[in-house]
Amino acid sequence: MTMNATDPPPPVVIEVTDVIERQGINAFVIRLVALSWTVTFLDGFDMLVISFVAPYLRDGFGADVISLGELFAMGVFGAMLGGIAFGWLGDRYGRRPTIIASVAAFGATSLAIAIAPNMQALLLLRFLNGIALGGLMPLAWALNIEFVPRRYRATVVTVIMMGYTLGGVVAGPMTVWLAPQHGWQSVFLVSGVATLLLVPLLLALLPESARYLAVRGRSPEKIAQALNALAPGLGARPQDRFVITDEATASTGQNFRITTLFTDDLRSITILLWLAYIGSSMAVYFKSNWGPIIFEDVGFTRTQAAMIMSVSSIGGSLAGLALMRFTDRLGPIAIAFYPMLAAPLLLLMGLAPVSLQGLAAFSLLSMAMISGTHFGMHSIAGIFYPSAIRANGAGWATSVAKTGSIFAPLLGGYLLAIHMPPRLLFVLLAATPLLSAVSLVLLARFGKRRAALHSPSTRNIVLPAQAVATKP
Repeated sequence: MTMNATDPPPPVVIEVTDVIERQGINAFVIRLVALSWTVTFLDGFDMLVISFVAPYLRDGFGADVISLGELFAMGVFGAMLGGIAFGWLGDRYGRRPTIIASVAAFGATSLAIAIAPNMQALLLLRFLNGIALGGLMPLAWALNIEFVPRRYRATVVTVIMMGYTLGGVVAGPMTVWLAPQHGWQSVFLVSGVATLLLVPLLLALLPESARYLAVRGRSPEKIAQALNALAPGLGARPQDRFVITDEATASTGQNFRITTLFTDDLRSITILLWLAYIGSSMAVYFKSNWGPIIFEDVGFTRTQAAMIMSVSSIGGSLAGLALMRFTDRLGPIAIAFYPMLAAPLLLLMGLAPVSLQGLAAFSLLSMAMISGTHFGMHSIAGIFYPSAIRANGAGWATSVAKTGSIFAPLLGGYLLAIHMPPRLLFVLLAATPLLSAVSLVLLARFGKRRAALHSPSTRNIVLPAQAVATKP
């Protein structure tokens, strides 16, 4: 049978993996990263602003250190549940709708926090706010990881996470600017309105992951649309067959169980990833929640304490940027350098007779290393897992890490309540980067072993340049 010249060309097989791996950082990727950066900026602002608002709550609501510790922990506990719940939703229903739902939810709960009448209502609303906040980042990582070549994955996640950290940087000056004149409620009002205004933009511009859809065998029209935007001139059509060549096409995520993360060679990877993340999260959340109050207690003014926290967050962003290309090339071992440096600095802060100026300098450097470690953890949280369970894998990693995030502020509150000298808290905190460093070194070892076990024809490779579309 001969084809008529006017007949449409027959369907072809399009290797989604190859399309993605052959692209650079083009306009499509830049737009996706910019959208993701913006939502994580607002996520970081909302998550971290509570520590800057805490002194005003202590003055206005009469909150003591125990109730403030409970407030910090409640938000983190909500984020832990949100990471699990939204990760499951993202693998089942898609990254795009779940990200948009998360953004809408934390915008609405931020507005609700602004009208909380007392600490009891604030605790409940912060918990709900935390659920929405905790679901966003693993989904944003998964979506971006699945649209960029393997050689840029850690870099892109790091850039996105700069939004989260810079959101925390802005939270301090914004609180100092708004709260004294308009009350602490004004800070959450501004955040909630800005977040809800972003939802229509996401509805118009945020794509669904072509890799995710191809693995699931869904929506060929959306796959074609996304790939044509990613690779102009490709000419993909809904009737073409889309395949993934660097991982199995499976429905694992459809019936996801937690045991999936501990199957075969993923067992050691998951355990070590969780331990490193727990250590990193304990350090980061202790620093972000209790930092302003501890710095006030050791002699800094409230404004100075807020500035130390904000400048250290900028330092963490720069440390994360300095790390990202090394992480893409070397993996987890590159991240381990930062916690190895942070631990002795924290010991010096707690044990040496350091002046306020010296304490400020050590604080800036150690907290930059702690934040840089957390950047690195974010950049590798999803790369070990296949697309079918990537959101679940990253979501569980961030959520399990929140156990450390919950424990750290609660412990800090109780230790301050029994009048432990604030500087001794830094000595206890030094154990957390040590846990991260040891886990990361072992994770690098097991990660290499896992990569070696996978055949180059089926796992974790960058395909050589070849025809993107071939006839079946």
